[in-house]
Amino acid sequence: MLSQKVSGTSTGLWLLVPELLRLGAWDLLKGWTKGGDMDFEPRIALQVVNESAICINRVRKKNSLGHQGFQLANGMGRLVTDEQVHSLLNGHTMEEAQDLMVHLGHQRQLSGHYGGDIIAIDPHRIISASQRVMAKKKKVPDSPSEKMLQTFFSLSAQTGQPIMATIASTGMPTTRATKDLLTATGKIIRTDSLLVADKEHFTEELLTTVNENSCFDILTPTLSNKRIKTLMEDLTYKSLWAGYAIAETPFSFRDSKEVFRLIAQRSGEVPGQYTYKAFITTSPRPAQELMEENYYDKRWSIEEFFRFENEMGMKKASTLNLNIRYGKLALADGDVRVNDDTIIVTFYRAPQHLNPNDYINLPQILQSENINPRIPWLYGFKLDFRFK
Repeated sequence: MLSQKVSGTSTGLWLLVPELLRLGAWDLLKGWTKGGDMDFEPRIALQVVNESAICINRVRKKNSLGHQGFQLANGMGRLVTDEQVHSLLNGHTMEEAQDLMVHLGHQRQLSGHYGGDIIAIDPHRIISASQRVMAKKKKVPDSPSEKMLQTFFSLSAQTGQPIMATIASTGMPTTRATKDLLTATGKIIRTDSLLVADKEHFTEELLTTVNENSCFDILTPTLSNKRIKTLMEDLTYKSLWAGYAIAETPFSFRDSKEVFRLIAQRSGEVPGQYTYKAFITTSPRPAQELMEENYYDKRWSIEEFFRFENEMGMKKASTLNLNIRYGKLALADGDVRVNDDTIIVTFYRAPQHLNPNDYINLPQILQSENINPRIPWLYGFKLDFRFK
């Protein structure tokens, strides 16, 4: 296949190769599948990764992508079928998949993908087409209940890059799933960080767990119940600027001895027209710093991640299999050919956001970074790019 010239619209996948080499992705996939450089199983896993890169949940053998060189980027002469992918996934446990994610997270941490000390956490519920009998939930309050797959993500609020993801059936409580998420996240991020969460995480169990057993602190809004509303209205506030003031008080859940910090915000200038909002935190940072630095606003980075990455299989799930996939979308017209020991990918209309200097003479660039330019899943070929 490599001896034939291939032209198509999926040649942008080859732009992922240097990043996969930098992340050690092939070694991670070999470790997960327990396969070697010449085995088929790691290439099946790589096809799943590359499917995500072009925002397709499954690529069947009969799909037109099979005639555009998609299979070549995976080191294969053809696309594998749904049955082969499902068989591979079914042969591995969720614990093995989570270990794979942790190892990937270590590589990304070393590559500088996670900046700052703010981590956003949030569940993301995906409508499922599973035929299983399962509990139904509402994704939006006014919508009908549906079968759903629950995913739980943590990501760097500064860079917007995902750190860890876990998965659960609809019946898994948010608190329990979040505790599992934080345990896995803590294996990657080992420095003190502040978790920013939403009201679903306002539970005594989760706050106590973070307070007692975690290197993380947490900042989460409270529920707007009668008790907290009365508490906020009775506080003495410190004005920070016109129409905005904050106050702080100890807070305990009913029949609990655990004490947390409640920080309240008051907006408005006229008594009787004030509006309030309260947060619970385990952080020792001053209340004014937590509020003025807009730490909680950084949580919206995870909502942006969900919105922009929906097409990577996070909009609808056909099964409840754990199938965590990452990739970057980069598509352009071009062709693929071979010159001696090097695969040459030529782009005739490259995306404007690309810097050709990052890809031209790629073998030399990788060698300067102490990375072997020979691609193990492509039988030791090197890769280079041309732009016309």
